[in-house]
Amino acid sequence: MTTSGRSTANVAVPSKQSAKLSPWGVSHPTTALAPPRGGATGSKLDRFGPTVDVILSKLFPAGFAWQLASSITKADPSSASFALTTGLGEATGVLGGHILYSIIQGAMTKTSVDMDSTIQTAALLATGTICSGCSWQPVVNALQSMDLPFYAVFAGTWIACTFAFNFGLRVARNLYSASMDAVEEPTFDNGKSDFHLSLTIGAATAFFVATDSAYKPAENFLLNVVGISDTDSVIKACLLAGLSTALGFGVAQTLFNILFPVGKCWID
Repeated sequence: MTTSGRSTANVAVPSKQSAKLSPWGVSHPTTALAPPRGGATGSKLDRFGPTVDVILSKLFPAGFAWQLASSITKADPSSASFALTTGLGEATGVLGGHILYSIIQGAMTKTSVDMDSTIQTAALLATGTICSGCSWQPVVNALQSMDLPFYAVFAGTWIACTFAFNFGLRVARNLYSASMDAVEEPTFDNGKSDFHLSLTIGAATAFFVATDSAYKPAENFLLNVVGISDTDSVIKACLLAGLSTALGFGVAQTLFNILFPVGKCWID
């Protein structure tokens, strides 16, 4: 005797969630019933979740760590030692923030995390950050020494740090791709993606300029949002610094999320 009902012989049973790591370390939980966020099959709205991931895991820690390093070092802000210390501090924030966030995200979503890929991606991004982080203070010093308007310093820093970060990424790809499976070798396509990402990082460094409340405060349109004063505590200064880089990246990436066709943005 046969029984009626739906046969399960050929029906795929959804597997447990696994963490799919994008080239930029945005963890996308996927199942057989739910495609990854973003990409050619997603929508523009799908980009905003990964955008928040990147802000929390890398952009806020970057600004926070740069400011913390600047408060610890005794070096003069015009010295190479200061630039190197703060750049390494910022890179440490990106490296540690990415790894820690991935672990926490995996625990909260009950997904497995490929630590090898996570660490390798963190190393790639941290290398780019060393270049932009070490460049930031010398670039700002040079532009401010010319008594340029705040907007010119803002724009000049954006441009300079965009190219500095992109340079670091491309060098890192050449150095790491041979031994790190998670780091793709340099190609024309990832060259475009790298530069688009670098533009958003440049925006973060530009907004970071606004933390200097002493330089042309009347022109600083972000003074009341992220301006750091001499009377602020170290922790408050670090929080404001992290907010500035998070805000800069968030504004630029939001524009990218809206303007780029699906499948064409670096975050897809």
